[in-house]
Amino acid sequence: MIFSILVVTLLLSFYTDIRSRKILNIVTFPAMLIGLVYHTVTQGLDGFLFSGAGLLVGLLLLFIPYLLGGMGAGDVKLLGAIGALTGVTFVFQSFIYTVLIGGLIGFILLVRKIELKRLSPLYLFSFLFSLKSSQNDKPKITFPYGVAITVGTLCASFLGGMM
Repeated sequence: MIFSILVVTLLLSFYTDIRSRKILNIVTFPAMLIGLVYHTVTQGLDGFLFSGAGLLVGLLLLFIPYLLGGMGAGDVKLLGAIGALTGVTFVFQSFIYTVLIGGLIGFILLVRKIELKRLSPLYLFSFLFSLKSSQNDKPKITFPYGVAITVGTLCASFLGGMM
């Protein structure tokens, strides 16, 4: 049952994030509540602690990137919902896959944006590691991070943990 709720939550979030760049509270909050209630009913206090700790860890893993403007609040809540449904170990494994997949997507978008083939290595180095930003900088490269969260969580489900 929990896996079904997880998959529905992921697919709905994937769809809405691609379509409107939003992960909806109407998807994430019920998933959090279902995780907390299910684990509490089936395992008592231990289940509540399992789910609550997963929720908290899921929220905390993306909280700093959210504060720095690197992602939206929906992404944070989605990882929290994953944690509430699956617990600390799984949400952390999902996070690791998510970071790897998000980094790969970001790199591909960066390569497409600056067309590495046409740049000299020196220019590329200074572009990637520049600490200054001018007002003439082009807009940031962004993508709906719910895609990386969804794929990362499915990888953790089907490929297993890395620990």
